[in-house]
Formats: sequence, C-alpha cells, structure tokens
Amino acid sequence: MTGPTTPPADELTAQLDALYRFALGLVRDPDLAADLVQDTFVRAIEKHPQYRGDGSLLSWLRQMLHNLAIDRARRSRHEIVVEDVEQLWRADSYTVDPAVITDRIADRDELEDALVRLPFGYRTVVVLHDIEQWRVREIAELQEISLPAAKQRLRRGRMMLVSALATGAERRERLQGVPMRCWDARRHVSEYLDGALDADTAATVEAHLATCPTCPPLYAALVGAHERLADLADPDTVIPPDLEERLRSVVDDRPGT
Repeated sequence: MTGPTTPPADELTAQLDALYRFALGLVRDPDLAADLVQDTFVRAIEKHPQYRGDGSLLSWLRQMLHNLAIDRARRSRHEIVVEDVEQLWRADSYTVDPAVITDRIADRDELEDALVRLPFGYRTVVVLHDIEQWRVREIAELQEISLPAAKQRLRRGRMMLVSALATGAERRERLQGVPMRCWDARRHVSEYLDGALDADTAATVEAHLATCPTCPPLYAALVGAHERLADLADPDTVIPPDLEERLRSVVDDRPGT
C-alpha cells in the first residue's frame, strides 16, 4: 500500500502557470487569482499528507483552489440570486432584446461585468465549459456533483448571464460619466487610504468617488473602520513573559539555528 507523499517544491512550482490560468478563468481578476494560487500552495504544503501521488498533482491543486474560491465567493454580496432569474425565465412574458444583448456581448467590459455577477458555482461551469472547453463530466468531477446537476448549473448559468447582460444598461446608466469601473476603484481604495497610490491613479480614484452613486459609502465605511482600529492600539501593552519565552523557544528550536 502506497503511503502519503510530499509533492517536492519543484513539482509544485512547475504547476504555477497552469494553476494561475485556472484561477484567472474562475475569478476573472488577476489579483484575486494570484491570491488564490498563493493560498493554494500554502494549503498544499499544510495538507501534503493527504496527497497520495496516485492522481494528477495539478488536479489535486485545482480542486483545492476551487474550494478556496468557493469559500471567498460565499462572502460576496453582489451576485445574482438564482431563484430570481429562474422565476423570470419561467414566465412566458419574459424576454430580452437580442440586438441589445449582441451589442453588450461584443463589449468585453460588459461581458466581464455580467459574468462576475453570476454566483460562483454557476460562473465556474459557464467559464470552464464555454471558455476553457471543459467537458461537463470533468466539471462535475471538479465540483463533486452529479452529471445532471452540472448540466443544470450550465443551463442556469447561461440564463443568468443573459439576464445580467439585459439589466446591464440600468447599472451603466447610473455610472454614466463616472471614471474608472467600480471594482477597479474598490481594489485601489485601500492603497488610496494609505497614500500609497501614484498621483494619476489616486486622482482617478478621487474622481470616481466624487461621481459614483455606490462607492462613497463604502469608502466612508473603510475610513471609519481604519480610524477606529487605530484607536485600539495600546502603547503600554507588552508581551507576557511566558508567551515571549515560548515564542523564543520556537524560534531557537528551528533547524539550523
């Protein structure tokens, strides 16, 4: 019987490009994809006893990254509600303007915006099947669901994508004339708060915050939380002696020290 094996570091790093492409396909955001790959490598090192070497290392890493991405997606609040779209499509009166949808599909930003609004489990199926050309059976294995369930997610995911494209005009109308997309502004806002952005990017973020109908309250909340956290600092706090001793012993006991 084969025992657990530890994937060598060079074998892990050899999967870096393929794993990053996989992550980028799922989340459609370079920074988040990089974070997921890093977290996956950390998790792989922690869980190496579970890797028995009897399957593809890349498949094992992909499954791990997929699960991490699901955990992150569960905290998202900007996604479309599956039941709402399903109810729309069940109504005989529901339809969309195909010419409008065609125009928006041709606009990469519109298509990406609609795609990221799909719940993660459904977005994954659409991305892997329609963009990455995975077979439905492969997707079912990745998501650990049945083949019929994977087919249902693909059907619902495509429906939700069309509905998201159809309602994109309302969102775009509210953001007409606002420089920078909301997500671009929001992923820069932490560095803006710290004064770490270059002048041009900072100016664009400021212009966005001055005109966007939804981002200013989020920024105000970040500022409030940041200032309140600073108030929690206690300059008189010192590390307890017993804790300091334990930490020093851990460091001193490392190999090579």
